[in-house]
Amino acid sequence: MIAVVPWDALVARIVPFAPAGATGRLPYPVLVLLRVHFLQQWFALADEAVEEALHDIPVYRAFAGIDPGATGIPDATTILRFRHLLERHDLASALLDTVNALLEARGLMVRRGTLVDATIARAPSSTKNQTGTRDPQMHQSRKGNQWFFGMKAHIGVDADSGQGARSRGGRFAAAR
Repeated sequence: MIAVVPWDALVARIVPFAPAGATGRLPYPVLVLLRVHFLQQWFALADEAVEEALHDIPVYRAFAGIDPGATGIPDATTILRFRHLLERHDLASALLDTVNALLEARGLMVRRGTLVDATIARAPSSTKNQTGTRDPQMHQSRKGNQWFFGMKAHIGVDADSGQGARSRGGRFAAAR
């Protein structure tokens, strides 16, 4: 979607209505909020749920253009205000229609998806083994307030086709 959608053209339609940020905290870039909005639409997430997903799912942060490890992730109120801004200026459905028409013209399609809560596959964090190293594919991960060493797996299945996809540390692989 990053390569296919004309993000600059969509952002240009929103910029005239976006807050200038003359006072108070600097606003998030329109592109970041627009990509968060599309994630919200494609995965049918509430404002609070997309905020939490941005914290938990590295692929979402990467798509939105949020740096890894960034603490400045848009909160639910910011997401709500951006969504209301789009709705107030009749842009929400117009932008979605534009993207859908573009995808259809290219023979592509986006269907609503589902992601299940992250599952942690634990791995030993000790280096007291034959090689004296940790598994390079494993890393520290936090779920709630608890830290684990291992790998996160996000699993979802498309209800219509029965096809699934799993994410392992932000990388997707087909699962059948």
